Amino acid sequence: MAGIGIRLNKIYGKNTLTTHIIGASYSTLFTIAPMLVVIGAIIVMQALLKFSAVGFADRELFSATVLYIFIFALLTTAPFNSVLSRYLSDVIYDETYEDILPCYYIGMMMNVILSAGVGIPFCLREYFVGKVDALYVVTGYSGYMALVLVFYSMLYLSICKDYIRISAFFSMGMVCTVLLSLLFCRRLHWSVTYSMLCALAVGLWMIAVLSLSLLRSYFRENSGNYRKVLRYFRMYWQLIVTNFIYTLGLYIHNFVFWTTDLRIVVAKSFVCATTYDMATCLAMFTNISATVIFVSRVEMHFHERYKAYSEAVIGGRGCDIEIAKKRMFRMLAEELVGLVRIQFIITVVIYLFCMVLLPKFGFGGMILRIYPCLAVGYFILFMLYAEIIFLYYFNDLTGSVLTAVMFMITTLAGSILATHLSEIWYGIGLVLGSAVGWAVAYFRLRHMEKTLDVHTFCKGELLKKKKEHRPSSKVYDRYVEERKG
Repeated sequence: MAGIGIRLNKIYGKNTLTTHIIGASYSTLFTIAPMLVVIGAIIVMQALLKFSAVGFADRELFSATVLYIFIFALLTTAPFNSVLSRYLSDVIYDETYEDILPCYYIGMMMNVILSAGVGIPFCLREYFVGKVDALYVVTGYSGYMALVLVFYSMLYLSICKDYIRISAFFSMGMVCTVLLSLLFCRRLHWSVTYSMLCALAVGLWMIAVLSLSLLRSYFRENSGNYRKVLRYFRMYWQLIVTNFIYTLGLYIHNFVFWTTDLRIVVAKSFVCATTYDMATCLAMFTNISATVIFVSRVEMHFHERYKAYSEAVIGGRGCDIEIAKKRMFRMLAEELVGLVRIQFIITVVIYLFCMVLLPKFGFGGMILRIYPCLAVGYFILFMLYAEIIFLYYFNDLTGSVLTAVMFMITTLAGSILATHLSEIWYGIGLVLGSAVGWAVAYFRLRHMEKTLDVHTFCKGELLKKKKEHRPSSKVYDRYVEERKG
C-alpha cells in the first residue's frame, strides 16, 4: 500500500484545505468506494422494483444468495492474495515484468479451482435438497465466480496503482446492473428477485472482464517461470495463514450465531441470522472510516520514516541508523494513537446518530441491543488491522500469524460463550478477540523495536542457497601431494 502513500504525500504536501479534501476523497476512492457502489446499486434496485412487496420466502432467498456470494468469494480468495501481492512487489522492484503473467495465470488457476470446489457442492445441495430452480442456482453460482475474478483482478490493479480504474469499472458495472434489472423485470417480465440476481451477476462479470482485459493490455510478455511463483507459496506460507485466518475471524462470530435460535434456514441450504448480521453490518460501517484514515494519514507518514530508515541502513553511520529507527517507531506510535483518537470521535458521533435515527426507519429492537457491543469490537478490529500491516512492513510473518490465530480463536471461543448471555453481550466475542489480537500485535511490534538491528543485519546470507548434490568433502589427497613433493 506504499504506492498510495507516495501519491497522498504529493497531495497533502501543499497543506491546504482543498488538498486535504482531495486527499480524503482519493483515500475513499481507493478503499471503500467499490463496496459502497455495490451496496448502493442493490438498494436502488430494491427501491425501483418494489422489492419489499415480494413474498418473504423470495426476499430471503435473494438476500441469502447475495450474502453467501460475497462472504465465500472473499474467503476463498483470501489464502492467495497476500502471497501474490508479495511476489508482484518483488517483481516490480526487480523490474522483471515478464514474470508477472506467470503469477497471473497460476493465481487465477488456484483461485478458480478452490472457489469452484467450494461452490459446486453447495449448489448441488441447493438444487436437489432445497428444490431451488436450476436457472436461479446457476445464476447465483455465476455471480459468485465473477466476484472471485473481480477480487483477484483488483489485486493486480492495486499493485499497478490504478485505483481510479477500479472505481470506474465498479461504477460502470453497477449502473449496468440497475438498468438490466429494470429491463429484465419491466420488459421481459421476469420475477423481481431473479431479475435483480441476474443483473447483479452480469454486472459483476462486466467488472471482471474489464479488469482482466486491462491487465492483459499492461502485461504482454510471459517468461514462463511458473516455478518461481509456486516457490513463493512455500517460502511465505505465513502470509497464506495470516490472511485466511484473519478473514475467517471477521465472519466466525456470525457463523457461531448462525447455529443459534436466531438462525433462519432458507431452501434447506442457506443459514443466516438476519438480526445479528444486520447489527454486524451497522457496526462495521460505524468504524469503516478507520480504513480511510489509515490509508490517508497513518501509513502515508509512516512510509516516509520507514524510507528514511532504509536509506540510513544502506549508506548511513551507526548513529544515523539509530536515530532513524527511533524516529520511525515514534511516528508509528504517534500515528496509531492519533488513529484511535480520531476514529473514537467518529464512532461515537455515528453511534449516537444510529441510536436516534435508525428506529425511525424500522431498525430497532434486538438489532440495536446487539449493535453497541459489536461497534466496540469493530473499533478495536480496525486498529488490529493497522498493526498487522506494520508487522508486514518489518517482515514479522511469525508475529502476523500469531496475531491472526489468537484473534480468530478468541473470537470463536468468546462468541460461543456469548450465545449463553443476554442480547446486549452477543458481540463480546468480537471484542475479546480483537483485543487479544491487538495486544499480541502490540507486543510483537515492541519486540521488533528492540531487536530490529538483529533482524536487519543478521538475517543475510554470505552464500546463495542452491538445491543440488552436495560436493565431495575431500579437500586433497595427502599421498598424491607427498609424491609430488
